[in-house]
Amino acid sequence: MSFYRKIIQTNLFKITSLNSLSVALKIGIGLITSKILAVFVGPSGMALVGNLRNFLTSLENIATLGFQNGIVKYTAESEKSRIELQKIISTVFIALVGVAILLSIILFCSASYWNEKIFGDNTEYLIVFKALSFVLPTYGLSIFFISVINGLGKFKKVISINIIGNIVGLLTSVFLIIQFKTIGALMAIIIAPSLLFFITFYLVQKEIQIFQFIKLDVFDFKVLKNLSAYSLMTLVSSVFGPFVFLAIRNHIIQDLGIEQAGYWETMTRISSYYLMFVSAILSVYFLPKLSKAQNNQETKTIFFQYYKYILPVFVLALAVLYFSRFFVIQLLFTKEFLPVTYLFFWQLFGDVFKVCALILGYQFFAKRKTLMFILTEFFSLSVLYFSSLYFIKEFQIEGVVMAYALNNLIYFIILFLCFRSVLKKKSEELS
Repeated sequence: MSFYRKIIQTNLFKITSLNSLSVALKIGIGLITSKILAVFVGPSGMALVGNLRNFLTSLENIATLGFQNGIVKYTAESEKSRIELQKIISTVFIALVGVAILLSIILFCSASYWNEKIFGDNTEYLIVFKALSFVLPTYGLSIFFISVINGLGKFKKVISINIIGNIVGLLTSVFLIIQFKTIGALMAIIIAPSLLFFITFYLVQKEIQIFQFIKLDVFDFKVLKNLSAYSLMTLVSSVFGPFVFLAIRNHIIQDLGIEQAGYWETMTRISSYYLMFVSAILSVYFLPKLSKAQNNQETKTIFFQYYKYILPVFVLALAVLYFSRFFVIQLLFTKEFLPVTYLFFWQLFGDVFKVCALILGYQFFAKRKTLMFILTEFFSLSVLYFSSLYFIKEFQIEGVVMAYALNNLIYFIILFLCFRSVLKKKSEELS
């Protein structure tokens, strides 16, 4: 218990305690939205929503060039130098606006193509991509504004924006889903982030008159070069990852039917909710410690604190979830989704290894091991995709979660081998 109290008592945890509320609220809103989706659109609608979410995740990260973390870092470093701050804000703003406009034009002109790739032959959803092409620039600018004030240390303001955004997203989703069913659910996904832009702009303007900093003559390609190092790892995982999931889901729709794809999307949603808690603890407590670790000895200690105190609690929680899965499905969704219960074992099994690998993966970011991260990420995504195709053929829909479990096991083994010197020495000390 002393370890958990230590986490709670850290200054970083106290600063981000409101963020814990934000995460909890996001999960709660996600569960409510899932219930509404289950009632009004069913498994088939859930599959289409999953496809659009994957596409949108990739598109958002392309629109921001993966600069989020870099913007936070360089804004924080330049806070006391107006000239440097102006250079960063102007350069990134102009670059993002240019990229967003270009992407919007491409998306509008190729809306039919993307509609076919994401939703198949149903032209009813073409309007979704037309609308998305108009609101896309607001996505990148929202993330840009939030990253700037985050870099300036306005943590409470950032968290407030996230909380308000989640509430607005819920209200928008509830209204559109009830009124327009599946098309409403799809439109809610693209409209909610655009509404967040206006909230973000209003709150940011109260902190910093950001447009006073934007001048074309201070645009500096050197800033973009510096940011590019931070964008590579973000783009690889957040752009290619969702496209792999999209390709797998489309394969399921083609071979097994759209309802089966909806069951997998439902299982993935449940998994994402409880993994948020682990990610929050990693970001708040372990990642800063890994970044500050000066030698292998300090890194070893951090790794084994995680495996000793966080992993057992997570495994226990998953065991409880597994044995209560029938109740959970009927509570969060409907009886129509009971086939999802057959996916729990392999999904939870895979999530255990995912959590085992997470802290090792964070070492890539903490120590900026860019090439190693990209190679392991591409290998992992390849294993996931091809093993999914094979196992789906052999075991139907259960095959996709079997492939997920296998991929996470292999990924953990690879990361273990990458950092075996750190882990091995610590194990010898404990024995």
